[in-house]
Amino acid sequence: MTPQVFIKRSRIEAPAEAVFAWHKLPGALECLTPSWEHVQVLEDSGSLENGARVVLLTKIGPFHLKWVAEHRDYQEGRQFRDVQTSGPFAVWIHTHRFEPAGPNASWLEDRVEYVLPGGYLGKLFGSGFARRKLQRLFDYRHRVTAEQISALLSTHPRTATR
Repeated sequence: MTPQVFIKRSRIEAPAEAVFAWHKLPGALECLTPSWEHVQVLEDSGSLENGARVVLLTKIGPFHLKWVAEHRDYQEGRQFRDVQTSGPFAVWIHTHRFEPAGPNASWLEDRVEYVLPGGYLGKLFGSGFARRKLQRLFDYRHRVTAEQISALLSTHPRTATR
């Protein structure tokens, strides 16, 4: 089945390298996980580099599911990708891109390619729900990222020039 694609792109008032570096900080994933998502980080290798992995426990309806993602296609300061190796989706490939937009700004782009479970019926009945859920999640994540980067740069302004 052809994956559906969701893209969220936002301008962040910080260099791409600073935004990327923030994503590497311990606790960044937890910070980007809204309370309404009911997700618990069970394992985090602490790296975004190729082969590192994250194990989550997520709740979907009354069910608790383990979600395992492996990091791939790492490009320092520019990109990393999470690929589901087991979990709630038939396919989940999440690419995080960080593109310069001048010396003190960047574009943060999250691109998610996914296939819902259940084949055609899953797509027919779940597509609208999944898209709304992704929109809400990534609106939150981009807002939090901008706020966290702004706070970091206001307390450590040299971070923006590294």
